[in-house]
Amino acid sequence: MPDYRNLIGGELVPAPRMMDTVNPATGEPWARIPASGAAEAAAAVEAAERAFPSWSALPALARAGYLRKVSEVFGEHAEELARLETRDNGRILRDTLKRDLPGMAYLWQIAAGQCLDAVRGDTVQLGPDALGLTRREPYGVAVCIIPWNSPISTFSAKAAYALAAGNTVVLKPAEQASASVLRLGELLAEVFPPGVLNIVSGLGEEVGDALVRHPGVGKVSLTGSTETGQAITRASADALKPMTFELGGKSPNIVFPDADLDAATLGVTVNSVYTGNAGQVCVAGSRILIHRSIWDEMLGRIERACAELVLGDPLDLATTMGPIVSAAQYERVTSYLELAEKEGARLVFGGRAGAEVVPDLPGGYWVAPTLYTSEDNGLRVCQEEIFGPVAVAIPFETDDEALTIANDSRYGLAAGVWTRDLGRAHRFVRDLRTGTVWVNTFRQMPPGLPFGGVKDSGYGHDAVLEYTREKAAIIKI
Repeated sequence: MPDYRNLIGGELVPAPRMMDTVNPATGEPWARIPASGAAEAAAAVEAAERAFPSWSALPALARAGYLRKVSEVFGEHAEELARLETRDNGRILRDTLKRDLPGMAYLWQIAAGQCLDAVRGDTVQLGPDALGLTRREPYGVAVCIIPWNSPISTFSAKAAYALAAGNTVVLKPAEQASASVLRLGELLAEVFPPGVLNIVSGLGEEVGDALVRHPGVGKVSLTGSTETGQAITRASADALKPMTFELGGKSPNIVFPDADLDAATLGVTVNSVYTGNAGQVCVAGSRILIHRSIWDEMLGRIERACAELVLGDPLDLATTMGPIVSAAQYERVTSYLELAEKEGARLVFGGRAGAEVVPDLPGGYWVAPTLYTSEDNGLRVCQEEIFGPVAVAIPFETDDEALTIANDSRYGLAAGVWTRDLGRAHRFVRDLRTGTVWVNTFRQMPPGLPFGGVKDSGYGHDAVLEYTREKAAIIKI
């Protein structure tokens, strides 16, 4: 099995302890990654602190040149990185290779173009004898903690903007899926000056906690669960570090009778909660709100669309839905199948898990695409983030009822609205309490637009100005 190492201070550093990483399609270990602890976390922060003065002093256009080199690395190693990520977390190859890697190469180019935005300020004429000005400054060492569902994409969304703003970075990948990011670290060790980018893998409660508490860290950015965000907030309370959190979701996907139902069917199934990463995405539209006048028709359409999904080896380009990432997550998802039955939700299709779902890969963590219906949005399967290919359809009759159900959630990450009524679309964009609203589309997150949540879905977003603080000056003339 290949062994991967941490990137600390420009060097690939072996950890004193290693742990297996498991292919979720087979349930078998395939590589080993560092099981780092507090010592490795501290070493990475200290390396980033040493690199910060020279990196932040670089002219913005010089930093942009480094970021463009990263984009070239993505282009040159796209297939290798895509296959590593698919093997590590089960996200299907047609997504990692055709969608993620090209998109991230483009994102690093976008971030390079925004390096100048991070050094721009304002001037204010305070009177005939005084001038006010502002300047933007990096925080210093930015700790970026990323999840297992899209490691390379989330790595890029954080590190690219943090580096563009003049910060140095310590990145912690999720222990369930670190290999692709650690391999990327090997490649980027040849791009950045030592200590500018550091990558340390290990258990969250050890490495993550040590990083967040380190006094040398100036900024923390997390994409992960709401519970992890709460734990990090508690851990950093004494130091009062600024945070950016993109956390959980229970996104509503609302279908009105005037919608293009062909497009809406794809939008609530293939492009939302089932395919690609088997529903393991924070924005998954796992609450499908359907107008009663089209209730039976839409349920039939969704079932037919899901019947065409191909579950199997995620490295096969014909596969359209992969496995659950780990044994622990598999147990979590399947527990909700049992809970839905106990709560009285009605099973429309699916509800199966284990070897019978993909007999050719009996050791994998497989859950079939599953849909329940419920008249009660208060059920736990309607309120809690399952993070798997499980959705609940809920009927509504009026616009106000749809809005009430959609907003009846502790989460506020995203929502989808399917309608041809322009006035309705704008009203729902205004009144949905979420960070993003998609109208007649879903899961579109282009660089250049903010992405983040409200309520228990977090705050802030990964963009270059989020990684700077503003300083004011008043000059007497």
